[in-house]
Amino acid sequence: MTTNILENISLKPYNTFGINTKAKFFFNYSNSDDIKFLIKNSFLQNNNLLILGGGSNYLFTKDFEGIVLHPVNNNINITDEDENFIFIKVDAGIVWDDFVKFAVDNGYGGIENLSDIPGCVGAAPVQNIGAYGVEAKDSIYKVHLISLSDASKTDLINAECEFGYRTSIFKTKLKNKYIVDAVTFKLSKKPAFITHYGSINDELKKLNKGISIKTVRQAVINIRKSKLPDTKEYGSGGSFFKNPIVDNKFAANLLKQYPDMPVYNANNGKVKLAAGWLIDKCGLKGYINDTKTAGVHCKQALVIININNASGKDILDVSELVKAKVYEKFRIKLEPEVIII
Repeated sequence: MTTNILENISLKPYNTFGINTKAKFFFNYSNSDDIKFLIKNSFLQNNNLLILGGGSNYLFTKDFEGIVLHPVNNNINITDEDENFIFIKVDAGIVWDDFVKFAVDNGYGGIENLSDIPGCVGAAPVQNIGAYGVEAKDSIYKVHLISLSDASKTDLINAECEFGYRTSIFKTKLKNKYIVDAVTFKLSKKPAFITHYGSINDELKKLNKGISIKTVRQAVINIRKSKLPDTKEYGSGGSFFKNPIVDNKFAANLLKQYPDMPVYNANNGKVKLAAGWLIDKCGLKGYINDTKTAGVHCKQALVIININNASGKDILDVSELVKAKVYEKFRIKLEPEVIII
């Protein structure tokens, strides 16, 4: 059992923006016994709490005066299967794309469109990660939890998780009450392909290898690498803003002015707009701040990047500029997908 609580640890290796802030306490956990240790020693009662996996969805603007819990459990186990589906229990500490690769290599479909998304499996249900017409909720069967009050274990089935666009019950009612220990996914042995979103079909034509979960994964990876920065070169959190959802009438009026504007059905009389397109139309793609530390990625306007040792405030200031410009031009309020601390 891991019982080593580290103090004043730099979080730079634990966030993809590469922001050099510190955590007052830092704890690697792998099971419920580790959480029991924290409870017994009152660390969870006496400190602010942050559960941090791959750190791909956090922007640190200051030191964290509390305890950071970092999952290091890393097992993948098949728990059940039938003619059509396979059920796979995946520990929270597994790198998300390693799991996607495992699924695709073994012929299990459902998450190939979510290839190359940074972060760990534990964040998938919390954030309900999504890309190219697919969300994690589409394949999540059950979420396995550890209580932060008594270290007991409980499970929530998909319908109990209150999944929404980039949200779940784990970000609302159950925030800091439970920790995700593992997730069971229900994947298909007879996958249906979703290729109409973005430029997947065009990329598949370039690959010229037919349609399979392997070629869809490769197409998604190719698209992401062509648009998104390598975090080793420029720190980023991927998509900084959520795609805004507006009512049909509002979108129809905008389409009169901008007939090339991408629009996606969101049901209930609403549509989803592409935040990156809105930012690009404001002329901000490739923007760099005065100090040359942060800016908007030159290939994907939805991504804000750490160019040269940016502080969290530098990144935040760029995001505030983007929000102001989009609202000024379109009267749309962008909401960050990244969690700002």
